[in-house]
Amino acid sequence: MTYDRLVCANCAAPVSEGRCHVCRASRERMQEQGLLAGLSPAMLIALMVVLVAALALLANQAV
Repeated sequence: MTYDRLVCANCAAPVSEGRCHVCRASRERMQEQGLLAGLSPAMLIALMVVLVAALALLANQAV
């Protein structure tokens, strides 16, 4: 989930606005986590399955 849709429990404002110290800390933490942090575990597993299938196809064609 992206921080632009989150609502702060401390000030009831969108986290993306950073109105209070809790919002600003959450926004900074989510920005530091990077690209794959927003993906669900199911999506990560699906990506791994696709990657393994692609590698299997490449290995099969190389033989």
